[in-house]
Amino acid sequence: MAYLIGIDVGTSATKALLIDPDGRVVASASADYPVSRPKPGWSEQAPDLWWTAAVASVRGVLKTAGIAGDQVGGVGLAGQMHGSVFLDRRDRVVRPCILWNDQRTAAECAEIETRVGRKRLLRIACNPALTGFTAPKILWLRANEPRRFDRVSKVLLPKDYVRLRMTGEYATDVSDASGTLLLDVPKRRWSKEILRRLDLDESLLPTCVESPEVTGRVTAAAAADLGLAPGTPVVGGGGDNAASAVGNGVVRAGVVFSSIGTSGVVFAHSAEVHTDPAGRVHTFCHAVPGAWHVMGVVLAAGGSLQWYRNQLAQAEVAEAKRRGCDAYDVITEQAVQAPPGSEGLLFLPYLTGERTPHADPFARGAWVGLTARHTRAHLAQAVIEGATFAMRDSYEIITGMGIPVRQIIATGGGARSALWRQVQADVYGRSVVTLETAEGPSLGAALLAGVGTGVWRTVPQACRAAVRIDTRTRPVRRNVTRYARLYETYVSLYPALKDTFHALAAV
Repeated sequence: MAYLIGIDVGTSATKALLIDPDGRVVASASADYPVSRPKPGWSEQAPDLWWTAAVASVRGVLKTAGIAGDQVGGVGLAGQMHGSVFLDRRDRVVRPCILWNDQRTAAECAEIETRVGRKRLLRIACNPALTGFTAPKILWLRANEPRRFDRVSKVLLPKDYVRLRMTGEYATDVSDASGTLLLDVPKRRWSKEILRRLDLDESLLPTCVESPEVTGRVTAAAAADLGLAPGTPVVGGGGDNAASAVGNGVVRAGVVFSSIGTSGVVFAHSAEVHTDPAGRVHTFCHAVPGAWHVMGVVLAAGGSLQWYRNQLAQAEVAEAKRRGCDAYDVITEQAVQAPPGSEGLLFLPYLTGERTPHADPFARGAWVGLTARHTRAHLAQAVIEGATFAMRDSYEIITGMGIPVRQIIATGGGARSALWRQVQADVYGRSVVTLETAEGPSLGAALLAGVGTGVWRTVPQACRAAVRIDTRTRPVRRNVTRYARLYETYVSLYPALKDTFHALAAV
């Protein structure tokens, strides 16, 4: 029996997942690492952390499953998108990777839209220039650290640095490459026009392939580290959201996932290229060959509740430690005591700026409507509701583009909370389902490895084998009505506060 491994290079941890040829999860393991924030708005990571964590997690699943490395028939990679790994000619890291949620590149985004033209950029890359994307980071390095830029021979995305360490090959896939702003998304290849207009050489970029395509094989040196057999094939894989879509069965029209992790994502499959003329949502290549997806991103969805836990919920953390449970369980137990709508308290989750729909690195978080009656339960409930309202912004844009929605799959950390599932159902006004295996990107990467190595013929066939519904949460009608009114107020707050946010950011 040939097993498959999916490796997800995340922002806070790398996870490995082992599945059997029937798509059943056999074992999983992960290893954590920190994010560095050397200046306000900056977010960086040392790429070597990912490799060390990949080695630990792969060895962990092999040990847990009790199998030998030569029983693994293929490996798929998923990972955080947009990060820029700068390598010299000897594949040494030139500087720490600038991550997806880094906000330093506002000037470079303006430069890109000037050089390429906003309309032309939307036509080719299907996205505006945003601070999180890779191309602005390359221009930032050129403008601000020219000596380092002069040493750069290759620019890789995070998961593709792990691929390089595994196989010695420079490669990426079309879904992850879509987030660089350097890909011709309709044509699924690097854009010579954008590269020319930005004075960047295509030799900086890796080979770009479809997600199930084999990109290389595990080298003898990497095999010794990982515990795998030399020659094990490694497929293209996908950006974390596209891979998560595969892991959640979002590979056909009408299916959407709503993922709440550190960030929040609303992701819709599309058989055609749909682009928002205002550039408020992303249009990327899907990990399904010949398909695309439309995606809205909230930078601090679950991240807002994480901030609340770390900064304001010391009592709940202590209670969780005493009870031997997760602090989030204690927080949501408290939050559910507040009524839907938090008695008129709204929260804006713009703690690290915002992407969809505002594309504003200077947006700031806020509670609005505080009164002496509000308690910690209201504060926590408002954070959950505010993050979900931000997700609805993306949902409204996607449905407004004529993309059908027949099923919403809740995934990520937010899907583990019964309260957050109910809030999503009530805010969206339709049922949300969860799946038996809530593994997301790592499962998707493993399924892509199965397609690439012939276990399944197509990506949808792999999903039919592995993806099954577990729970269904239906909306409560009175809550839907209440949230619809509150959402109207919520969407009025950013325009009213935008100038204030920008003034505060300048202080």
